[in-house]
Amino acid sequence: MMPASVPLTRDLVLIGGGHAHALVLRMWGMDPLPGARLTVIDPNPVAPYTGMLPGLVAGHYRREELEIDLVRLARFAGARLIVGAVTGIDAGAGRVTVAGRGEIGFDVASVDVGIHSGMPRVPGFSEHGVAAKPLGPFAGAWEGYLGRVAQGATPQAAVIGGGIAGIELAMAMAYRLKGVAGQAEVTLIERAGEIAPGAPVIRPRLIRACAAAGVRIVTGVEVAEVTAAGVVLGNDTKIAAGFVAGAAGARAHGWLAETGLPVTEDGFLRVGADLRVEGQEAIFAAGDCAHLTHAPRPKAGVYAVRAAPVLRDNLRAVLSGGKTRVFHPQRDYLKLISLGEKSALAEKLGMAFGGPMLWRLKDRIDRKFMLQFGDLPAMAAAEPPRLRALGGLGQEPLCGGCGAKVAPGVLSAVLAQERHPARADIMTGPGDDAAVIRVGGVQQVLTTDHLRGFTEDLGVMARIAALHALGDVWAMGAKPQAALVSVTLPRMAEALQARTMAEIMAQAGDALRAAGAEIVGGHSTMGAEASIGFTVTGILEREAITVAGARGGDALILTRPVGSGVLLAAEMRGQADGRDIAALLAALQVPQGDAAEILGDAHAMTDVTGFGLAGHLMAICRASGVAAEVDLAAVPVYDGAEALAEAGVRSTIWAANVAAAPVEGGTGARLALLHDPQTAGGMLAAVDGGEAEALVARLRAVGHEAAVIGRVVAGSVGIRVKG
Repeated sequence: MMPASVPLTRDLVLIGGGHAHALVLRMWGMDPLPGARLTVIDPNPVAPYTGMLPGLVAGHYRREELEIDLVRLARFAGARLIVGAVTGIDAGAGRVTVAGRGEIGFDVASVDVGIHSGMPRVPGFSEHGVAAKPLGPFAGAWEGYLGRVAQGATPQAAVIGGGIAGIELAMAMAYRLKGVAGQAEVTLIERAGEIAPGAPVIRPRLIRACAAAGVRIVTGVEVAEVTAAGVVLGNDTKIAAGFVAGAAGARAHGWLAETGLPVTEDGFLRVGADLRVEGQEAIFAAGDCAHLTHAPRPKAGVYAVRAAPVLRDNLRAVLSGGKTRVFHPQRDYLKLISLGEKSALAEKLGMAFGGPMLWRLKDRIDRKFMLQFGDLPAMAAAEPPRLRALGGLGQEPLCGGCGAKVAPGVLSAVLAQERHPARADIMTGPGDDAAVIRVGGVQQVLTTDHLRGFTEDLGVMARIAALHALGDVWAMGAKPQAALVSVTLPRMAEALQARTMAEIMAQAGDALRAAGAEIVGGHSTMGAEASIGFTVTGILEREAITVAGARGGDALILTRPVGSGVLLAAEMRGQADGRDIAALLAALQVPQGDAAEILGDAHAMTDVTGFGLAGHLMAICRASGVAAEVDLAAVPVYDGAEALAEAGVRSTIWAANVAAAPVEGGTGARLALLHDPQTAGGMLAAVDGGEAEALVARLRAVGHEAAVIGRVVAGSVGIRVKG
């Protein structure tokens, strides 16, 4: 998280990651508005480019090729990404509601959430059909169906909706199914008398193209029901289909009409010439979810793309007190329609033409659009000083989370030099972050943890930091009791301070209360960058589990994958896959109190944090006077981490971790990940060897990706690796 040179004073929230907003994010990264904090909220870490959907269905593109990585784009723009679905907008209060997250405040907001093609009024569609939009569920269902066809299912599909989108989809399905099964039965259903009702010029060519592709056309009839066997029409005709797609028109998301903002009869936000929602000074809308009252246009991505520069300028104008400008959409545009195979039709100004050359043109246009999000400009780095003191720490940016931790042993060594008089109420000697004390005859764990910012979403960071701090309490077998919070915020106006602290306290408080603890106080300040920490107490109802009890023959259980350090380091550099980062942050928000309880009879236990799996295992070996053997292949790893480690990505503390906990044997990326610093890492427990498999089964049953990763053996202290 880079320090801000100008205090933050205004909140801009982009609701949805549609085409217009994606382009705004890219432009913002190249020329941000100082003092504005940018937030984008979307249900997914990636946003689809729908222009390539028919090519995906036909098998011409991989899914990754038509997905905009919002995590990477947000990092480039200096924005925070909140992965969640907006369910409401309170224009008067300046707040949006995010499902499962609560309220997010704004000074200026923009909506670009696209449309959907669901058919909730058709009986059985929700259970047995799938809407072509949004892409994520559709793509997953289509790939699943192709897998069933490859295993012998009859290749039969139906598309409800005979507009251009439905026609493209039907021909793409026919092409792909023929490639998988050698044959296909695809039916295109349109309630109007003809397909392509709004495209009379190109309709004859489309009818011929469907016939050539083997797509059966059924018109002039309503769909009565969708069943597991296919589609039942209003005239009782049954169309067999193992896959039913809905592409019948563009529908607005229902929650928009519930916001109180002005909408059309069919639920689209009404916007004026400067893209502001009618009657609103600080709320904009663009893309398919918006209706241009001054210049109505059909739903098409080209208008969202053309609106993006105007939207960016007008957002900046309202945030900075400037004047907005008018969006003038073009009256016509080149329509390129896929025909399943690598061929296309085109229509513009009442003329139609087709051929493979047009497919190549469409492919070039689509890939050029996506390239601007994959090949983000490298922003100029600050020039290093020409003259500086001897010694250096390298040029890599300082990592966040536990990747920013001071090298292993530094704090412990300093504490060990301090002279402490013997006290009966202090049960443990000096340590890095945890102690056991006796208060009124009760043993209490006292621990503290503090994390440098690793995400712009301080609500998520607060929840993870709270669970991270609870790790020592859980690992020692204590029940969480109370917490003090310590927060450093970047410089920002009081209104933003209040919004940010409310998010932090809501998320941290929820995590701590669920664990049985309460926030009882704390301290806050402003500084160059964000950091969040907690001091937590826990009550011991038995002797503390420490790192000193491991025995020869014990099995080593790890409750959570490793690789968070390399993933967060790669995300800072724009090298990580957004889906992997979103999955990681979701995993780090899962509490581990139940895991610690299942492992309550462990002989030794610790949580794996900044010093990496090897470092924390070495602590067990040294304290217990034993050796350990680790099976590299058995160590669970977060998605994407091994490939990044193989590419040479390392967290800033990695080299110090290697030096502090050397291991024998092993090679490659998985060996490197043994030293990767973990934020909110898993529990590492030495348990009776005969009970290990049953314990792992219990851990997995409650949702933890646990594994037996090795064993404790007699011998000189150290770690040996196989694999």
